[in-house]
This record gives sequence, structure tokens and C-alpha cells, in this order.
Amino acid sequence: MVEDVNTIEIWDEKKEKLRKYQYLNALARKGETVFAGSSLMEFFPVNEFQQILDQRYCIYNRGIAGYVTSELLASMETCIFELEPSKLFINIGTNDISSPEYTLEGLISNYDEILSRIAKRLPNCQVYVMSYYPVNGLAEFPHVPKESMGDIFERRTNAAIREANGAVERLAGKFGFTYIDVNEGLSDEDGNLKAEFGTDGIHMLPNGYAVVLRNMLKYL
Repeated sequence: MVEDVNTIEIWDEKKEKLRKYQYLNALARKGETVFAGSSLMEFFPVNEFQQILDQRYCIYNRGIAGYVTSELLASMETCIFELEPSKLFINIGTNDISSPEYTLEGLISNYDEILSRIAKRLPNCQVYVMSYYPVNGLAEFPHVPKESMGDIFERRTNAAIREANGAVERLAGKFGFTYIDVNEGLSDEDGNLKAEFGTDGIHMLPNGYAVVLRNMLKYL
């Protein structure tokens, strides 16, 4: 007997992570610090870093790899609001830039709605809008053939990222939120992500995140 594929729910990694977060939120303390966004946030090894910091923090990471702004908009209840954070660090939008349909106007429109909802639902939350990290489309990375990343790097360029960072900084100011440039020390002399920090030219190893943490530590 052949099963009707229409009756089978296709496994969706993003939905599974969201479902896991719903269970974890029931166990979490309210009023702590939350990281939200895409893979650039999900892959932030904050639990390991906390072991070596002078001060202990309670940080819940609710990043989901692959997320674009519209997906975060649809899941803000789970990723942000259920935790009622006192501090929120957000990094979302680089996957929008990677999309063939990307426009800066579309990114900022969605981001504006995200921040508007946060302002209304969490009026006492300290919100930190993080800069997007630089990329490196020139270096060779082990196990990641450069040609496999070609289409992404045609759109997700450092020029596009700088333009988006400027727009996001202005948007954060509109809501009275704090934009933080966490990129100091990440770039080489040509403005690319330092090769020793990268896994594929976009995502970073823990040594790269250590630089980001150093730049954001005073806000934690």
C-alpha cells in the first residue's frame, strides 16, 4: 500500500526547534536575558562562554538557523514574549539579504514591525539591536567548496551588509532602542570576515564569537 504523501507531515527543523523552545520556556525564569534571531544567534556558544566570565548571567538563546524576518514575526510569542525578558539582544535579517527577492525596504519593513511589537509588549525591556557580521567570500574553508556558496555571496556582500547595518541602526533609534556594533576585531584589512573566524565565510567558529562577546559584554 502506498501512503498518500499529502497525509504525511513533512519534518521541518525550524518548527521542531520552535516546539522545543515552547517546552523549555515553561521551565525558564521570566525577566532574564534573551538572544533572538537566526543562525548567527543560535550558534552563539553563550553557555560555554558563561563559564569563564567574571559575572554569571542567565541567558536564553532562542535563535533559529535559517530564519528570516517574516519567520521571526510569526514566532515572536515563543522566541521572545513568553520569556518576558528584561534584556533582549536581536540579530535577524541576514538570510533576507541572501534571498534572490531581497530588498532593503522589505527587510526594514519587517524589522520595523518586529521592533514595534516588542516596544508595545515589553515597554520596560532593554532592547539591543546587533549589527550584522562581515562575510568572506574569498577564502577557502575546509569541507565547504567555494562554488557551493557562490549564489549567496553574490547577494550577501559586505557592501549590502554595511548598507543594511546603517538602516537598522536608524530603525533602532526610531524606537529608542540601542544599536550595538559588535564587529570590531572581526574584519581583516580588506573588510572581510577574518578567515580564522569562519566556517564557511558566513558562520563563525567560537573564536569569532569570543570577539563578538567582548564587544557586547558591557551591555549584558
